[in-house]
Amino acid sequence: MSFLSEILEVKRDEVKKLKQKFSLSSFRSEEFFDAPTRSLKQALSNDSCISIIAEIKKASPSKGILIENFNHPKIAETYIEGSVNAISVLTDQNFFQGHINYLRDIARLKTLPLLRKDFLIDENQIFEAKAFGADAVLLICEALSANQISELTHAAMECGLEVLLELHSPTEVPKIDFKLNSLIGINNRNLETFVVDVNTTLNLLDTIPTDVTLVSESGITSEGILDQLKNTRVNAVLVGEHFMKSKDIKGSLIEFKEWCAK
Repeated sequence: MSFLSEILEVKRDEVKKLKQKFSLSSFRSEEFFDAPTRSLKQALSNDSCISIIAEIKKASPSKGILIENFNHPKIAETYIEGSVNAISVLTDQNFFQGHINYLRDIARLKTLPLLRKDFLIDENQIFEAKAFGADAVLLICEALSANQISELTHAAMECGLEVLLELHSPTEVPKIDFKLNSLIGINNRNLETFVVDVNTTLNLLDTIPTDVTLVSESGITSEGILDQLKNTRVNAVLVGEHFMKSKDIKGSLIEFKEWCAK
């Protein structure tokens, strides 16, 4: 069994438990379900620099614990004070040691868009994201069929969320209706092998329409890589491990923003 298949098997079990605990209508009574949302796509529209989606991630399957003294509200405050464009919150518990409550805690502090990053396969997870304070959700092409992408995108739109649709390979492009999904992430990390190659972004650019908002994800760790991306039509980067592994997140963020300036 591949690693992605293993994750999806766990997610199917999580969805069953979620449906036992919540109905779609019961999410409407949760704290943030009727709260207005902030546009992730709009937050990433900046001609003077590459925008930053800064991620809060305690651990990863390939690297283990990334930050020992994990304090998600404090990290979120550092990101907000550092004027990132958006925050990504990893909510997967089994593989990344995240939690849906992290999203809610940060939503109580937020002044900018929050992205729920997880392996989402069911509309109940979409409604859960809205109820716990997300402004947008990540959908992963590799984990979904074309019909599922469309259905989950419409579910997100129904409750006021935007979708960051992630792909990794040219074979996933035919699944995408770019009129429906115009916010696209290119993951430089292979979800089967966990190998990271920033050339994935560069190689996929020509397969994606020019009017799409583009986010490069994973492996963005140096000024040289940002210089490469600044010469393309990439609008934003999603960065997690670089900040999580830093002994001085505030200082690393100041340096990273300098790298992003055009």
